[in-house]
Amino acid sequence: MTKVFVHGNPETSAIWTPLVAALSARGVNDVVLLSPPGFGASVPQGWTATVQEYRNWLVHELENIGGEIDLVGHDWGAGHVFSVLAHRPDLVRSWAADCVGLLHPDYVWHDAAQGWQTPEVGEQIVAAMLAMEEDVFADSFVQLGMTEAIAREVKAAITEDMGACVLGLYRDAAQPAMSRLGERLIVHRPPRGMVIVAEDDHYAGTVPMMEEMAEVLQADIATMARCGHWWMIQNPDAAADYLVGHWSR
Repeated sequence: MTKVFVHGNPETSAIWTPLVAALSARGVNDVVLLSPPGFGASVPQGWTATVQEYRNWLVHELENIGGEIDLVGHDWGAGHVFSVLAHRPDLVRSWAADCVGLLHPDYVWHDAAQGWQTPEVGEQIVAAMLAMEEDVFADSFVQLGMTEAIAREVKAAITEDMGACVLGLYRDAAQPAMSRLGERLIVHRPPRGMVIVAEDDHYAGTVPMMEEMAEVLQADIATMARCGHWWMIQNPDAAADYLVGHWSR
């Protein structure tokens, strides 16, 4: 059974490094790390970075992998997972994802997302991110929960293509797009899942929102206490234990 991991924004597959090591220590080695176009992977010609384009990309990748797949998503990677589950739930054996609060009918996009969604303002934010010195970027993201090595690897992958994908994706996902995705997901009744609730993740909606969505989706809950958005870096051992337990059920 293949374990497939999908990351989000502004990230590369480097964010999974500590968790992959923790899983390997537990005997889990059949792991595939998928990088969405623009986020550590090249952008196809004509790509406009819509929610549907990313969904179709992930469907294609999962079809190519084949077999029984346990899918794991983080940040926009979680968003892509939800899109696939609402469209092709047959492609996965199980799923685990954070940021399920995005699907809650009361979710309001966080400040950075609203900035990217605003014409001209979003372009200015992206330009500033591209121009940010590596040391400054690393310091900022270490404070948010990354290690310095991972933050520097991520910074090296921040390109104009990534910036264009950030703007395209967030603007296409302006509400009520995500709440409607949540409605479709509920109707399609996805396979058994696990919602990862990082208690200090302020991008993903409130803890009650995430818990409510987990209940509606009949998903288990993995609570990452004292962890923020990058829980897989801050406490990879706890995350690995949750995932191994989830996959064994």
